[in-house]
Amino acid sequence: MPRFPNLDHENELKSQGYEFIAGIDEVGRGALAGPVVAGAVILPHTPNLPWLELVRDSKQLDSRKRESFFELITKEAVAVGIGIVPSQVIDSINILKATKLAMMQAVEKLPKQPSFLLIDRVTLSQCPLPQRGITRGDKLCLSIACASIIAKVTRDRMMEEFDHIYPGYGFAQHKGYGTGTHLSCLRKLGPSPIHRRYFAPVRNIITSQNTPALKGRDVVQTEFPLS
Repeated sequence: MPRFPNLDHENELKSQGYEFIAGIDEVGRGALAGPVVAGAVILPHTPNLPWLELVRDSKQLDSRKRESFFELITKEAVAVGIGIVPSQVIDSINILKATKLAMMQAVEKLPKQPSFLLIDRVTLSQCPLPQRGITRGDKLCLSIACASIIAKVTRDRMMEEFDHIYPGYGFAQHKGYGTGTHLSCLRKLGPSPIHRRYFAPVRNIITSQNTPALKGRDVVQTEFPLS
């Protein structure tokens, strides 16, 4: 396995005549709160961008590097799309379906129609475009790694905003994942409107405390930019 993401998959598809190849990835699938977010990125056909050699899966980069790459990808990519599915929808349709819905949204929001999709782990049966699911795609495929950065930075910014709307949970620090601090705050405060109530840790706390789902906290409708 190559050490870093590369363009092997993209170059293979270009040799077969595919022009606009979109890499797709998601973040937030395992979080207890907040949305699942997907990114889709179409890189230039013959990218001559030295910084691309430094791109890694978003989980392997610190926040400063992710922010820097986010700006570069947004500026230099042929197209970028973002899909966002909130916690209420995740609860209603399950996380796998919500993940695929976010990916579909990201593809639909690309300003240029892709001719082929490279997707981390899954495939989108509801999408008619030719596609390939790649295990560990965010570590192997450069387009997917770029998409992971777009999704991660977008979601992190949303969780930092939610930290102001619903203070006390530490969303800006743990981004909704099930850390010890997060679970401690959840037991103390009860679930916020952005917690995923059908995820076992949240559901168990609701059941054990026998608290109303919102515990007196008002739902705040918030609009977030998609790019």
